Amino acid sequence: MWQEAEKLFVVNKAASSSHENKLMKTVIVVHGGAWDVPDAAAEATVAGVKNAAQVGDTVLRSGGSAIDAVERAVRCLEDDPTFDAGHGSVLNAAGEVELDSLIMDGKNLAAGAVASVRNIANPVSLARAVMEKTDHVMLTDRGAGMFADSISTPLAHDLVTELELEEWEHSNSYRDGVKRFFNTNRGHDTVGAVALDSFGNVACATSTGGIRNKMVGRVGDSPIIGSGGYADNGSGAVSCTGHGESILKVTLARLILFHMEQGKCALEATNMSLQHMFDRVKGCGGAVVLSSTGEWAASFTTPRMAWATVTEDTLHHGFNQREHFTEKL
Repeated sequence: MWQEAEKLFVVNKAASSSHENKLMKTVIVVHGGAWDVPDAAAEATVAGVKNAAQVGDTVLRSGGSAIDAVERAVRCLEDDPTFDAGHGSVLNAAGEVELDSLIMDGKNLAAGAVASVRNIANPVSLARAVMEKTDHVMLTDRGAGMFADSISTPLAHDLVTELELEEWEHSNSYRDGVKRFFNTNRGHDTVGAVALDSFGNVACATSTGGIRNKMVGRVGDSPIIGSGGYADNGSGAVSCTGHGESILKVTLARLILFHMEQGKCALEATNMSLQHMFDRVKGCGGAVVLSSTGEWAASFTTPRMAWATVTEDTLHHGFNQREHFTEKL
């Protein structure tokens, strides 16, 4: 049972000292999905999250907003065929790509999301457009496609990789896929990011292609505010990954922030919430979490989750349980 095993957790409390200055010390944390990543994909997966974290950090260092940083970081992961978001996404039961994404600004709780969208390389940017250009929070399927066309979003017809097509042809069912994605070496790579900018604002973004062989129209946690992600300057920001149906049932992102609002540190709040999800619905997953003071955590209950964060001049990253490497930038 996973609750008996060691869980990876990383926490950094030093950033909270930034209250002494007018400008906050910026932080960005990204993840590449919580599952049993195969050894063959390990190097590319770690490289991908490290690159995304540095891209987001560049935005923050230049004075950019947290919302800009998480969008840029997640776009990097959507463009990387190593991950299940945008290029490289898994196929549904009909052999099609259907993408889900959300983005949320902790400054004013503005949020945007899209679900079951097709032929869009960067659904996180479409989600942001929903947030900024409509009076709605979420658009789905045909309506999301019509909106994308109305704002001249370019279509992408190269989202399916040969590797995914081969995996899909050899897969048996969604039920089989759920077991394999989280416990063996067949991928589930929801991606996400959280950030704190120099003005004290937090943001989150999450994006995914879902689970292989899902029913057409299936929507998991990733685009659902409070489940796949949440951001509020009053507490912090979260991006979740794992078994979507389980995350939905416990509203994982909001649950983590609830515990933080009750005085728990980011690490304890995350681990308590992941434990609750397993106890109640036997679901596994992970999350990256960032408090409004800059304290961050990365925790997961699956065999592996690639994560990376940049704080000041240091890149932190990990992949296996209890793994934490640092590199000076």
